[in-house]
Amino acid sequence: MGGLSLPHLIVLALVVLVLFGRGRISEMMGDFGKGIKSFKAGMTDEDNKPVPPPPAQIQQQATPVQPAAQPTSTEQGQ
Repeated sequence: MGGLSLPHLIVLALVVLVLFGRGRISEMMGDFGKGIKSFKAGMTDEDNKPVPPPPAQIQQQATPVQPAAQPTSTEQGQ
């Protein structure tokens, strides 16, 4: 009980053939095969892509902050 024997599988295959027809099944299997090939090609393309270098880091040069010129005592009085 519950197992699929050879007669059950034959009847199931005949029902599938009647519902879909022989041409439709071969089309679906062909599309399935193309999909697998496309997937494999996409995976190998991604593996072969060169890894882009990391973005260049901008190095800021440390410029010493110069204090604003303070007026001298002689400049204030004039």
